[in-house]
Amino acid sequence: MSAQRIEGKQISDAIRAEIVQETAELKKKGIVPGLAVVLVGEDPASKVYVGSKAKACEQLGFYSEVHRLAENTSQSDLLALIEKLNKQDSIHGILVQLPLPKHIDEKAVIDAISVHKDVDGFHPVSVGNLVIGDVSLLPCTPAGVIEMIKRTGIEIAGKHAVVIGRSNIVGKPVAMLLLREHATVTVCHSKTPNMEEIARTADILVVAIGKAKAIGASYVKPGAVVIDVGINRLEDGKLAGDVDYDAVLETAGYITPVPGGVGPMTITMLMLNTLKAAKQTHAIGV
Repeated sequence: MSAQRIEGKQISDAIRAEIVQETAELKKKGIVPGLAVVLVGEDPASKVYVGSKAKACEQLGFYSEVHRLAENTSQSDLLALIEKLNKQDSIHGILVQLPLPKHIDEKAVIDAISVHKDVDGFHPVSVGNLVIGDVSLLPCTPAGVIEMIKRTGIEIAGKHAVVIGRSNIVGKPVAMLLLREHATVTVCHSKTPNMEEIARTADILVVAIGKAKAIGASYVKPGAVVIDVGINRLEDGKLAGDVDYDAVLETAGYITPVPGGVGPMTITMLMLNTLKAAKQTHAIGV
């Protein structure tokens, strides 16, 4: 029997409808959630992402600013812009699109964003709060993964979750969030022996390694929940995840497609973080 598809687009649309409703309520109080996106250079993929974020703001009724800076913008000029946005009352969330040009220190830029406006969830204080379980703005893709699992009606508590990948952006934070939901969590990576054997013990398998179709049916326990965070472009131009979707379909119980799975959730969770930041700024219950 084929696995049930977890449709990220449908879940994302439901969350966006909730955001629109909450935003309308905030506007009655004179509060408009505001997001500033900063793009340095002309990276084609980054330009698409920035355009998508600006469009999402418009659809949800947010205020938005897009700051497009030249490739040769100095680090000091970028930091000065961030400082200005930190102080700007109409902006509740700041996102600097990564990657940055090589002459700019990514860490210095992330550290410069006010933790209260860190809608990417990358600031060291945000990461620390995530680890100890304090209130924080959560990294968008990992938070989206958890939201997808929960809204599908799948119980996380007591399950064995295996995360393949240990990046700061997905692997580590999604492991922390699964722990927060009371899963028992194992993290696998490129140096893990017997990865296939470990993955096969997972009730929930989250894959984020950036290698197209690397994870086949032999990694999947029958009936497992498989969340594929990867998005890779094949030679024929089509998109594929890190999981071999067709090979795993008959083994898994639930699976996210690529495209249409985790992808739509990321920008939606960014918008949700911006809404939360606006509510926190004005001391409205989150």
